[in-house]
Amino acid sequence: MSLETASQKEYKDPETVIVQDAENVYRPDVDTSAVDGRKLMRRIDWHVVPWLAVLYLLNFLDRGNIGNAKLYHMTDDLHITDKQYLVALTVFFFPYSLFEPPSNLALKKLRPSIWLSFIMLVWGIAMTLHGVVTNYAGLVGLRVLLGLAEAGLYPGIVFYLSCWYKRNELGTRVGVFFSSATIAGAFSGLLAAAIHNMDGVGGKPGWAWIFILEGLFTVLCAIASFFILSDFPDTAKFLSETERVWVVRRLQADMKFSAGGEKFKMKYVWQSLADWKTWLAMGIYMGFDGPLFAFSLFTPTIINQLGYQATAANLLSVPVYAWACIMTVAIGFIGDRVKTRAWVNLYVFYLSSGLVGYIILICSTNPSLSYFAVYLAASSIYPTIRTAWVSSNVEGSYKRSAVLGMAIGWGNLNGAVTSNVYRSVDKPWYRLGHGIVLAYIAIGWICSLAFYIHLRRENAAKERGERDEVIDGVDNKNAREENGHFESIEAARMEKGDHWSGFRYSL
Repeated sequence: MSLETASQKEYKDPETVIVQDAENVYRPDVDTSAVDGRKLMRRIDWHVVPWLAVLYLLNFLDRGNIGNAKLYHMTDDLHITDKQYLVALTVFFFPYSLFEPPSNLALKKLRPSIWLSFIMLVWGIAMTLHGVVTNYAGLVGLRVLLGLAEAGLYPGIVFYLSCWYKRNELGTRVGVFFSSATIAGAFSGLLAAAIHNMDGVGGKPGWAWIFILEGLFTVLCAIASFFILSDFPDTAKFLSETERVWVVRRLQADMKFSAGGEKFKMKYVWQSLADWKTWLAMGIYMGFDGPLFAFSLFTPTIINQLGYQATAANLLSVPVYAWACIMTVAIGFIGDRVKTRAWVNLYVFYLSSGLVGYIILICSTNPSLSYFAVYLAASSIYPTIRTAWVSSNVEGSYKRSAVLGMAIGWGNLNGAVTSNVYRSVDKPWYRLGHGIVLAYIAIGWICSLAFYIHLRRENAAKERGERDEVIDGVDNKNAREENGHFESIEAARMEKGDHWSGFRYSL
């Protein structure tokens, strides 16, 4: 049998196939026929996704609540200028971006329950200390520490989910956990308005209590995470041995061959650096994270400058985020069902709501119309499904963690730019800031289109046999030495990951 025939027989439909070759089955001595797959996946969902959503809600809440605190005279009390406030926002993003790739590798080696809980504890302490800071230098130092600690959560969660779910299941789960960012935006306004009533308690202003109370709650959740978070499928304690084997086999049948365990090798990092998908993914995340941070940090300020007072501005941001939450979950679900994430990403958000929303914001001089455009902007920024799209097209757990770390890290680094685009001198319409965000959306669209075209071309080349490897004992007329020489199909797919000739990219 030729390699091409074997690949077509075994991997024609990676969403439903079950590998039958006993040599390639993980733990062939274990009988998993009695496992109720649907029931087990529901149990996994309840163990894995909800707590991750809570962690990301706190991550986003603690990162962005400085925007709410600013409306309650934080800058006046600390005697800092608008320029110094923007610098304090900016310095957060440098450690936040640079620490993401090594953080993902640490997550893989140390286990999620340890690493994610530890970094959460550190940022909770940093957030609490925001409430006792008395000067500009202290604020800048705490923002650097907060960025360092928060860096590992988002890429860590995305990588962690990709180790539990098939490629056509990621969009819904990522959508559910990422919707917590929109809930954080909504709660941020509500909590800020409520906590500000403590103004004067203990001799502290209301804005200080926003940081103190939210930071202390994060510390408590970090301690709980040590006991709540599960680790990877092959070691998860809430699963029986048979269930663990079933999950790993299921992932391997979906072309996640590293699901059964993989030892770290430096070559996986070099592979990610040499892969064109990494660099395009960085451009995609640049077009996503730049607008995301600008939106989350400045939505209350933008609404405030449209003529609404501080508490009203915070409260008017709540329905905007509620709408974004609905759209995020709905589009994640649709992306998994139609299995064409590229077109959902390219058309529905980048071209329609994103383009229209920011053009209105640039041109409008009517507060009501601008407030409506904020809803369109939220529809573009939050629900995009690039996270599941990128992670599902990189095979090898360490390589995937490195690619996601670099892509998300570069995307977040652009928050250092967009956190400075809404200047006080441009109020109340902030046209320069809106224009820069629109340019970011255009960059993301172009990189998404290029990513889709390259994936489609690679799939076509694999179908034609142009990527076939030389396999000992297999007669394949399309095999080429430059594609690699291996002793078995299993060795080829484990060594090459998503570059293996039998792997098909998800469009």
